[in-house]
Amino acid sequence: MVRSATEFPDGIENTLSTTPQVDHYDAEKGNNLKDPDGAGAPELAEVQELRQGLKQRHIQMIALAGTIGTGLFLGSGRALANAGPAGIFMGYTIMGILISGVTLSIGELSALVPLSGGVIRPAAYFVDPAFSFAQGWNVTYQYLISIPAEISAASVIIQFWITLNNAIWVTVFSAILFATNIFLVCVYGEIEFTLAILKVCLIVGMNIMGLVITCGGGPNHESIGFRYWNNPGPFVQYLKVPGSLGQFMGFWTVFINAAYAYSSVETISMAAAETYAPRRNIPKAAKRVFVRVLLFYVISIFMITLLVPSNDPMLLRSTGTAAQSPFLIAAQRAGVKVVPHIINAIVLSSAWSSGNSTLLGGSRILYGLAREGQAPKFLARTNRWGVPYMGVVAIGVWMALGYMSLSSTAEAVFTWLQDLVACAQIMSWLVICTTYLRFYYALKKQGISRSRLPWAAPLQPYAAWMTLISLVIILLTGGYTTFIHGHWSTETFISSYHDIAIFAGLYFGYKLWFRTKTVSLDESPVARFVQIAENNPDPPEEPESKWAKLNILWA
Repeated sequence: MVRSATEFPDGIENTLSTTPQVDHYDAEKGNNLKDPDGAGAPELAEVQELRQGLKQRHIQMIALAGTIGTGLFLGSGRALANAGPAGIFMGYTIMGILISGVTLSIGELSALVPLSGGVIRPAAYFVDPAFSFAQGWNVTYQYLISIPAEISAASVIIQFWITLNNAIWVTVFSAILFATNIFLVCVYGEIEFTLAILKVCLIVGMNIMGLVITCGGGPNHESIGFRYWNNPGPFVQYLKVPGSLGQFMGFWTVFINAAYAYSSVETISMAAAETYAPRRNIPKAAKRVFVRVLLFYVISIFMITLLVPSNDPMLLRSTGTAAQSPFLIAAQRAGVKVVPHIINAIVLSSAWSSGNSTLLGGSRILYGLAREGQAPKFLARTNRWGVPYMGVVAIGVWMALGYMSLSSTAEAVFTWLQDLVACAQIMSWLVICTTYLRFYYALKKQGISRSRLPWAAPLQPYAAWMTLISLVIILLTGGYTTFIHGHWSTETFISSYHDIAIFAGLYFGYKLWFRTKTVSLDESPVARFVQIAENNPDPPEEPESKWAKLNILWA
């Protein structure tokens, strides 16, 4: 079978041209069903199956909650020990800036093509069906290993309060995650919304606590200031390599940690077909979530560098609980006693929230693949609440891998899973930037002004190019330590580079089997999607209350 560059994969062309025309707007469901020119819109058929239960505040806080997880609370300790205060601060800040290209790119693409699965569907239309297939299953793989990692973390973290067999907690957390995703998406949205607000409040509280301790307001009344930037110093001699080379090596190791910490920032687009007024709300989320996530991370990481010395032995002690969190270490050093329980609760809610977002994203990925004919058709089935329940089940069964926490090597397995997720995440960001650039230059080639788009992201295409080039370098050098004499690690090599082989195998295998062609810039269907967007605008925005400007989280 040969698929031409202008052909939509597996029946999408028919969906575009045969969507039933209804001349009214259903305010209750949020579906704009008008199609006056008969262009037909794939999302109009899709939203008849999926319920648009996610509003602006939901998708912004879901992205925020899904991103702030164990990577900040636990992973930052290892990064500080490897890189020092200056190294970790620069690494997390640079990675935060780099993902601006990701959020801006996926925001513009999803505003124009608001379909489930994030970048997977646009990748098929603007790059190559094989590219879409490889990305879809690569992200699915990422979610399959991410969700048991979060469940394992949650089940071990709760041992801080009560000691029971981990199998009990793995079962309980898996059941709760499954229940919140199988029913109404608005229920899921409200749960994540509440957890995100709680998490943000606790992060703010921890940073205030850190500032008080730094200034000498702790029980020991000892002022810290920038003491740990001077001794043991701003950088660490990584692997005991002397001089600036060893310091640079330590700094470079931060990027993989930061990639895991910032993972899921693109989840604003995963449930685009279930988002009310997506052409307006997804761009809002893309602009605001990036700023807030970067702000939370940069401030928190900076505070960590003031509170804990990079040579503190607790940083390298993998306990699996909040005991290795830099904030807890700082509280213990200052003599604060109640904080361990608070921080452990934060880490627990973060792990559960991240798992919740992962299950949502993974199920929508499978739904999108099934709609494209790149996954079994049964994965596109939805229940009466408009939830793709078969996708939830297919991802949910992998939560059973959480029982690995029963093993004596559970901590090593969890760390390995984190590295696997980080590399798969970088690959996903590369796909987003590549797809956006093909889309951008197709518009330019066909003489279509970006002013006609629902949202034209700023700083493009420079932000996408900057992110693409930088992440390629980071991905290729992520396992550099294995090539240093005497430091070979099979685990590091596999976790750093095997995802490149997986993606390449998926891409070339699909391309050779179906003989797909890369969509040329001249034949790219950008004009058609622009016409669909113009024919099917979002409903008018409701006027904001006078208090909306005071809302810094989701307004």
